[in-house]
Amino acid sequence: MTDRPDWAPADVDLNTATLARAYDYLLGGSHNFTADRELARKLTEVFPDAKVQARINRAFLHRAVRHVLDQGIRQFLDIGSGIPTVGNVHEIAQKVDPLARVAYVDIDPVAVAHSQQILATNGYATAIREDFSAPQAILDSPGVRGLIDFDKPVALLLVALLHAVRDERDPYGALQTLKDRLAPGSYLVIGHATHESRPDEFKEASRAIERTPTPLATRTRAEILRFFDGFELVEPGLVWVHEWRPESPDDKPEQLASMNYGGVGRKP
Repeated sequence: MTDRPDWAPADVDLNTATLARAYDYLLGGSHNFTADRELARKLTEVFPDAKVQARINRAFLHRAVRHVLDQGIRQFLDIGSGIPTVGNVHEIAQKVDPLARVAYVDIDPVAVAHSQQILATNGYATAIREDFSAPQAILDSPGVRGLIDFDKPVALLLVALLHAVRDERDPYGALQTLKDRLAPGSYLVIGHATHESRPDEFKEASRAIERTPTPLATRTRAEILRFFDGFELVEPGLVWVHEWRPESPDDKPEQLASMNYGGVGRKP
């Protein structure tokens, strides 16, 4: 029996792994359980560079946030935000503008509870527990409505989320509901895993993840591109995450077989 840490909500099953907490472990975080670390170990057996992939994916998020900040965006809706690690969206945004507003949304109770703890004294950031597949519930949430003004441009961040939403949950329809609510001049940031570069490994990884609450749903580049319908991709378009506007050699490791596409689109 796994001992329950003080920070773990009472309704969390410590013996069922989640991708969010396995990702936290790969990023060097501490809010994960034995089951999550076992899942991360299995993924690392399949993808020996899993920690590097997690890091470059996170670095892409940081660069995309800084880019939209440079375009004047001061509101962020981060869905599938995961467990807070150093360099969260609100830290990046509020360093540029202390009044920047950030609403985090995640389905994982540990991610939400820890986020709420961190943000307890931050009047311009919040975290709610909700499912991406229920977009209207996200838009109607008092926490989101009290912080985000959808009549003004917003950056909608979906990084490492959509590949955990299978087609039967209608990810395209859910995203369309969110996109329809965004004002012109808003931005959409997507980071999404694909099986195209490493098909055999992803088949094996899918088996490891199948029993989690969010089984894997990798897509082709063309399928990922569909998520940007109605938005204009900014340069360099939808590319491997480490090729999206790298700022240093660390952002673009050599001899890397990437497995995540990343892109940023603007609503005209």
